[in-house]
Amino acid sequence: MDLQQTSAPAGSRCPMHDASFAADPQALYDRLRAHAPAGPVELAPGADATLVVGHEMALRVLQNTELFARDARRWKALNEGRIGMDNPVLPMMAYRPNCLFTDGAVHLRLRKAVTDSLARLNITRVRRDVEPIADYLLDQFSERGRADLLNDYAKLLPLLLFNKLFGCPADIGDTLTTSMSAIFDGKDALRANEDLTACLMELIALKRRQPGDDVTSWLIQHPAGLTDEELKDQLVMLMGAGVEPERNLIGNALLLMLSGAGGRQGGMMIEEALDHVLWNETPIANYATHYPVQDVDLGGHVVEANTPVVISFAGANGDPALAEARRAHSKGAHLAWGAGPHACPAKDPATVIATTAIERLLNALPDLALAVPREELQWRPGPFHRALVTLPATFSPSPATRMAAALQNRASMPGAEQPVAVAPSAPVRRDPGRKRGFWSSFLDVFRV
Repeated sequence: MDLQQTSAPAGSRCPMHDASFAADPQALYDRLRAHAPAGPVELAPGADATLVVGHEMALRVLQNTELFARDARRWKALNEGRIGMDNPVLPMMAYRPNCLFTDGAVHLRLRKAVTDSLARLNITRVRRDVEPIADYLLDQFSERGRADLLNDYAKLLPLLLFNKLFGCPADIGDTLTTSMSAIFDGKDALRANEDLTACLMELIALKRRQPGDDVTSWLIQHPAGLTDEELKDQLVMLMGAGVEPERNLIGNALLLMLSGAGGRQGGMMIEEALDHVLWNETPIANYATHYPVQDVDLGGHVVEANTPVVISFAGANGDPALAEARRAHSKGAHLAWGAGPHACPAKDPATVIATTAIERLLNALPDLALAVPREELQWRPGPFHRALVTLPATFSPSPATRMAAALQNRASMPGAEQPVAVAPSAPVRRDPGRKRGFWSSFLDVFRV
């Protein structure tokens, strides 16, 4: 592979969708960086891009909105029909009228609606919403003495939490959970995207009729006056930006804390583990796709106009130029939260969610331990995330009574607020042929 070419043929591009990349992504970042701060990659079969792995170059791209646009309608290969509509990267890269894929005044208007709505989620409320969901999930496996901490806990907790934050009734929440999981796992992404669109449009229609104390209603009520299509796509963006990163942040931090020396047994605090993960196992490793408005030289690698330029947050964090900041775990230097006008607006809530989820788990299962050596764990293939396939663990079995105890405590408090609120008078539709999901089951606990 000759990475010194300024325009590499497809055969010389580094694949980011195979098992070898999943096992050791840093090797690819280092290989690219040895030649230039950016280089040619293949995100998925047929989906070519330039990956920026240098920290300084990443900041230049993220902050230069005049030269690097976010609007995916510029994507040359997609416009020319060279990428199939079933390509697995499309749900993450195709244009949507949301904060991630817009520029200029449109971006400012949409981002204002999102940031103002998120600002209404105070930290106390976020923690209060996480705790009963964590207890519910713990009750599902605590009596077994074993669990997959990723798929039984870290994956489900943010999915259920966003159902709560969006104010989803049972059936809509079940569809939302299933379709988002399928999109991130690359399973029939086209069908999953259709299901996601349909259930969110149903949720928006419901909230226009019956607003509640939730993010969906706040977005609808915002002075920006978002259309239904815009509302749907801000919700997709919030779900996507919250669920997959949160799952990986929780899972990767748990792996670190359960891995022996330097982890939980070594007295590592949860906050320290999260900082380490943000630096070294960045949950969303590669994303923030840009499209240069003209041909541009990225430190020796020439990129054609209107072709994808993907920022490697993980690659930039591993840049030798940041060695000292990385050793000090300087929170201001890493790019896990992005940078520039599109930087993550929910850093504080995301940190509280992960901290609360891990704290609740470790307090409930004090002898929690990995069920297999760390070296036997596998990482999930894919160009965008740093995600485990599973995280098997063992612990002493304990009674599944956490939710019952929590409900009893709340009932004994005068004027206590119920932990879950769904749309008032929302009909609960039951399809007898359809398997009920986790959100339906969770809500049923509070309807007894």
